Amino acid sequence: MSNGTPLGDFLRARRKALKPHQVGLPEHGRRRVPGLRREEVALLAGVSADYYVRLEQGRERSPSPQVVEAVAQALRLGPESADHLHRLCLAASQRPRGRARPTVDPHLVRLMDGWAHTPAFVVGPALDVLAANAVAAALHSGFERFDNLARLVFTDPAGRGFYRDWERAARSCAAELRAAFGHDPGSARIAELVGELSRGSEEFAELWERHEVGGKAQDVKRLRHPAVGDLEIRFSAFAVNGAPHQQLVVYQAEPAGPTAAAFEQLHATAAGARWVGAALPGPTQP
Repeated sequence: MSNGTPLGDFLRARRKALKPHQVGLPEHGRRRVPGLRREEVALLAGVSADYYVRLEQGRERSPSPQVVEAVAQALRLGPESADHLHRLCLAASQRPRGRARPTVDPHLVRLMDGWAHTPAFVVGPALDVLAANAVAAALHSGFERFDNLARLVFTDPAGRGFYRDWERAARSCAAELRAAFGHDPGSARIAELVGELSRGSEEFAELWERHEVGGKAQDVKRLRHPAVGDLEIRFSAFAVNGAPHQQLVVYQAEPAGPTAAAFEQLHATAAGARWVGAALPGPTQP
């Protein structure tokens, strides 16, 4: 983590990621730092340079929604990053009080167990795996522990072989964790995980400092399982009603295709194993 404020860190990172020509400004002479100057962002946002400096330094406690939106436009933020900026500007008293439950509704666990050939699992805001069905456990059987998605990508030795598009997976994972941080900058769990990953992975530390933001959505994953080979998976993520920031992740295969056949093989090897609880080191029998 940084010694600055979450808002200031985000603004500095996104400002430094922009080149003057990207926002229609001329580039004169050498610049001491990469990206835009504070005064240039202030000019583009229509605020005073002093006001923008106070924002970056955390001395402006309650910027109006109009100012925040103007800064988002000045920094050319996409919808997810702009929402992240608005969340970071919320005072502590304005943030949702409810913390994500560390447990998963038993009815949801039973639902996932009924999907014999569809890997499904539930993750918390820090990408901890809170519950998984049998075929999801089998899919991730090559890892030391299937307990946190970020660890699978960045610090487990099996990660680079499992994720065929490792760089894409790494960038996406860091962006998802950054989005979760925006919902709860005071989260001790996220701070603990970020510290662990930053010490264990230079790639994660570099990606975390970019302050890129992105949530889970429908997409395609290209994986390689040590027993069943290459897989092309369509995944979807769904918010879990009644459990803030829990997400149900479902992996699907094209019917009658090679990935569907691979899921059949994984189902046969799973033998009904599954687990509930991110603290567990591996599968347990129901």
